[in-house]
Amino acid sequence: MKLAFTTLGCPEWTLEEMISNALENGYQGIDFRGYLGEFDIYKLPEFSTEREETRRKFHESNLEIPCFSSSITLFTESDAELKQHLYELINYIRLCHYFDTPYIRVFGGHIKGATRSAAIQTVARNIEAMLDVLKNHGVTLLLETHDDWTKCGDVKELFKHVDSSKLQVVWDVHHPFRLFGEQAQKTWEILGERIKYTHWKDSYVKKETDRGYQLCLLGEGDVPLENIFSLLKEKGYDGYYTLEWEKKWCPEIEEPEIAFKQFAEFMRSIAEQYTNA
Repeated sequence: MKLAFTTLGCPEWTLEEMISNALENGYQGIDFRGYLGEFDIYKLPEFSTEREETRRKFHESNLEIPCFSSSITLFTESDAELKQHLYELINYIRLCHYFDTPYIRVFGGHIKGATRSAAIQTVARNIEAMLDVLKNHGVTLLLETHDDWTKCGDVKELFKHVDSSKLQVVWDVHHPFRLFGEQAQKTWEILGERIKYTHWKDSYVKKETDRGYQLCLLGEGDVPLENIFSLLKEKGYDGYYTLEWEKKWCPEIEEPEIAFKQFAEFMRSIAEQYTNA
């Protein structure tokens, strides 16, 4: 079982702090969603002029960067917007080559009043442009079950228009269940062959909040995480189990020192239960 955390969970940590915590808690990878306030990390010295030093730190620690979680969005409203996302894609492809990273996470985005049919046409056209950039590169885009592309049926409909091995799925196991009551078995039946990576979080309903739910440590909410884990194992999933602790957006939740340790312990516990079942 390969564990990682995204840097959303430790927005104020340095590379050294991330690596130290990952090693202490038995993680195998760190997924970059920004670094010290900058989401376009390719602009930072650590991932440009000083990237050799960053790569050395990861190699010496025997840690991977399994995914770069970009801000690239598939639905756009203008050619200028698409051009910016293509620019971002080019820069992340370069980082993927340098750090031996196979995946770039992308968003479907909010369709902003467009019909679903029109949005799919726009997204399909934009994906084709991105796939053209990806040509001859060993990098895969991962569409997250998020925003207006959370339900498995909506994602499946998109794949009817874009059928490429260079576009796969990162299953945020929280969003489909919490926002739409979608059961894990259904998600897997529709998207399973495309799921190459997973994001993990837990929550419980709290209607007085803006989101309508409250994020919490894993196992303290009611997302059926143990069942999802068992399903993934039974289906032969061998990718990463990545904690997406949204400390950046939700400062009230536990500090990363607590959450990262708890996630690793929780996942090892349910893995042991599955093995002994």
